[in-house]
Amino acid sequence: MPWRRVVVSLQATLADAFADALMDSGALAASIEQDRSAGQAEHALFGEPGDVDDMGPGLWPDCLVDALLPIEFDSKTLVASASALLDLQEIPHFTEDIIADQDWVRATQSQFEPIHISSGLWIVPSWHKPPEEGAINIRLDPGQAFGTGSHPTTRLCLQWLATHRPQGTVLDYGCGSGILAIAARLLGAQEVIGVDLDPTAVTTAEANAKTNQVTALFGLPDLIEAQGKFDVVIANILTRPLIALAPLLVAHLAPGGQLVLSGILDRQVDEVAKAYAFGLSLQSYGEPGEWACLTGRLQS
Repeated sequence: MPWRRVVVSLQATLADAFADALMDSGALAASIEQDRSAGQAEHALFGEPGDVDDMGPGLWPDCLVDALLPIEFDSKTLVASASALLDLQEIPHFTEDIIADQDWVRATQSQFEPIHISSGLWIVPSWHKPPEEGAINIRLDPGQAFGTGSHPTTRLCLQWLATHRPQGTVLDYGCGSGILAIAARLLGAQEVIGVDLDPTAVTTAEANAKTNQVTALFGLPDLIEAQGKFDVVIANILTRPLIALAPLLVAHLAPGGQLVLSGILDRQVDEVAKAYAFGLSLQSYGEPGEWACLTGRLQS
């Protein structure tokens, strides 16, 4: 069945309350997004945990409240009802359209196409045929853990793995979906261990490894305490955790081992490199952009 969609333009001071009022008036769902109709640049509200300087002030100054309602509802009546609940003197500006009925599973799947990482390496959702049969085609669907190959930080790490093809032992710290650990194993690593703070990520990584017929060990971070040192340590997380984890990650590098760090904004490169200066010199890998990947080798 089709649905009616209403989008209301509001200031930040009213957006939250109006979204609630729309729900109280009969809307099925309501969300808030930035109003960029006047050409405003996209603005992130939140930075990393503990990164006070990057925290936003709250909602965007200009917001859009996007609500979904049954097709038989009258949009003006719904918006008027929400306005009355908040004692507003005027009904705010709104637009409406009709969302046609469709197969939502197919519509969602259509947004995820195979991703070409590098020569001979693809990330392919389960509902797609591999574009290159002779390539390494990692089967991975969007799910509960970070890492589908679409984000620049993941792609940078995958490209590094595809270029260097590690042959020894690999630690994937903050494994998420397990994509980097799986890629490392398929590219030639003898032994791969992935750890994550989130038990759901561990379960997801195990399932993805099984789908790709890969042998890898996944668990919570304490898993690596008895594993010794690794030829490659790769961590695609966030800048603050990377800085805090510097002693631990370097301690798990074998002499001559390589460290690969991602999840770093370009403006944070110097800060991360300084945190690791006690153990090795980090260099940028890949094409310059908003996101950076840093690599370095521990001296033998």
